[in-house]
Amino acid sequence: MTDDDSPDIPQLAEQRDIETVYQPAEDSKLLADAVVEAVDPDQRALDVGTGSGYIATRLRNEADADAVGVDLNPEACEQAFEADVPVVRGNMFSPFCDDAFDVVVCNPPYLPTPPEQEWDDWMERALSGGEDGRAMVNPFLDGVGRVLAEGGAAYLLISTLTGPEEVRAYGRERGLDSEIVSEESHPFEKLLVVRFVRD
Repeated sequence: MTDDDSPDIPQLAEQRDIETVYQPAEDSKLLADAVVEAVDPDQRALDVGTGSGYIATRLRNEADADAVGVDLNPEACEQAFEADVPVVRGNMFSPFCDDAFDVVVCNPPYLPTPPEQEWDDWMERALSGGEDGRAMVNPFLDGVGRVLAEGGAAYLLISTLTGPEEVRAYGRERGLDSEIVSEESHPFEKLLVVRFVRD
């Protein structure tokens, strides 16, 4: 992907200059493109770690899905609300009932980050995947099965640096079958959208 393909989407490297809320970048676009294609009108969708509300907004506007967002960051919740996304401040799935959503989508922090490069702020939560890149990925897979309705699917954005086989194996151990549904190559990694369903 070149800058000409998405002139309004900044590169990930530029995100650290933003103080509090992760803004849509090439990973957000890849995930949103994949999910919008797969969602049916009026399906109930949850955007975990919604940030600015970009993915939830696209689900609402382009797929006519009943999409809501959830985020721990109060400023992210404010930005999503200003983008007309119904949003809840909370930790992943804790605010929601069992079997509540047909689609769950998440662009987690997925890049491995050495402890000495942590910043201890909201952008750290948005960008740092911990030492193995799976600090939020694994908890997502631990909990997503509970809120997925029968026949529902979860879409997770990861990188080849995150360990895709390890991520998929972790999902299998939690009763989730998976397939890679979209990918995009970048200089030092490949971004992947993985679809999970309950087996």
